[in-house]
Amino acid sequence: MDVTDYQDATERIMQAARDRRGYAVTALAVHGVMTGVEDRAHNARLNSFDLVTPDGQPVRWALNLVHHAGLTDRVYGPTLTLKVVERAAVEGLPIYLYGSTEPTLARLVPALEEMFPALKIAGVEASKFRSSHEGEAVEIAERIKASGARIVLVGLGCPRQEVFTYAMRPLLDMPLLAVGAAFDYHAGLLKNPPAWMQKYALEWLWRLGLEPKRLWKRYVLLNPAYLARLAAQKSGLWKATPPAPSSEPVEQFAV
Repeated sequence: MDVTDYQDATERIMQAARDRRGYAVTALAVHGVMTGVEDRAHNARLNSFDLVTPDGQPVRWALNLVHHAGLTDRVYGPTLTLKVVERAAVEGLPIYLYGSTEPTLARLVPALEEMFPALKIAGVEASKFRSSHEGEAVEIAERIKASGARIVLVGLGCPRQEVFTYAMRPLLDMPLLAVGAAFDYHAGLLKNPPAWMQKYALEWLWRLGLEPKRLWKRYVLLNPAYLARLAAQKSGLWKATPPAPSSEPVEQFAV
């Protein structure tokens, strides 16, 4: 997890885009962190990312509590997405939207164009909702490069989008941002919780109320497990031993 803020994170991403450099980015809340805790191979993949921002308030609090980071705000994926898209529009760098569904993308594209009239959208590609076949990573990379895109936004949901970003990073000379639910939010399909709920780390409760069947396990089981590990780490009862960053290729991943 990086100690960063919106300005710093946006500038890092934009510099990679200007330099035509592969750059893997994700914004992790508690659920994203715990996917690494539960799967050490995935943990190693996350540790190879160039930038991992503290998406949730509990993650920011943990950085401040354990590492004295001094962060005053989280770096929320949907908000970071808008800041990057705004800068891309200003600098004339085309973006590529990968993931979600055709109906969602059909609403997202005009919404972004309305917010940022100068924005150049080089390509739009919905998820196939299946695993990749042999050689498909190269095919996707060629489509993205041929479009002229300089930044890729990936909206496949956690942890699928992080695996996709990890797999595609060596094939693309541009930043890839795993942006979570940003596509749904900015397409108007999900409503943001009130500011006070975001401030006090109650966004999970808001989302649980909206999608209880899909999200109950994520929040009811993983949130207490996260807090227990945080308490154990802070008290010295448990020492985290993260795996080294991975460079192992992924045979199959969600596309």
